[in-house]
Amino acid sequence: MDEILSLLPGYNCGSCGSRQCRDFAAELKSQGDLQRCPFLSREMFRDNLERLSLLVGGAPPAEEKIVGVIDGLEADFMLAPLKDECSCREFIHPFDGSIEIKIGDFLRYRPLGCPVTHFAKVIGIDPGIYTIHLVGPLHRLGQEDFRFKDIGLCMILAFEGKVSRGELPKVGQTVKFVPEYCMMQKVHSGMVVGVEGKEIRIEGIDLKVW
Repeated sequence: MDEILSLLPGYNCGSCGSRQCRDFAAELKSQGDLQRCPFLSREMFRDNLERLSLLVGGAPPAEEKIVGVIDGLEADFMLAPLKDECSCREFIHPFDGSIEIKIGDFLRYRPLGCPVTHFAKVIGIDPGIYTIHLVGPLHRLGQEDFRFKDIGLCMILAFEGKVSRGELPKVGQTVKFVPEYCMMQKVHSGMVVGVEGKEIRIEGIDLKVW
């Protein structure tokens, strides 16, 4: 069981229906049970999933449909960070333009259409538009050395990342996708405006997919 536990994501998020990862590990009876964990399908855990499949019996699972956990909608692909980056690049526009923001600042904000507060680091600035890396819906707020600027409600203008699982889209295609690091595993939508290999840019982002 310890080996199985070491291969699980360790988030203790409860998305699988168990109270924590240790309980989930104890309940695993077959490779089908592994599908209860939405994070094991991410690229970063792909090797772990194959090893877990062998440990609980059977071959690694075949590619399955990508379904948002929070909304049950089917997505075209998972969007992963670009090489050596911690999250997809997001391009945001704060509704409150009075706050001075610099590269390297940490921001607290809520995307329009999402109920979760996000924390991000600014990596680029254009007039009214900030390029950010997401550092978490939840952060180490108890640490005295962590400072952030609260910028309130923001519009999400674009994503840049790479397709890690699912269908590679074409330029001009309207798509449904799930960012790998989204804690809600929510389906987003938008229009693909750039494709280079598996790296893509999506604009016209809508978090309210119908």
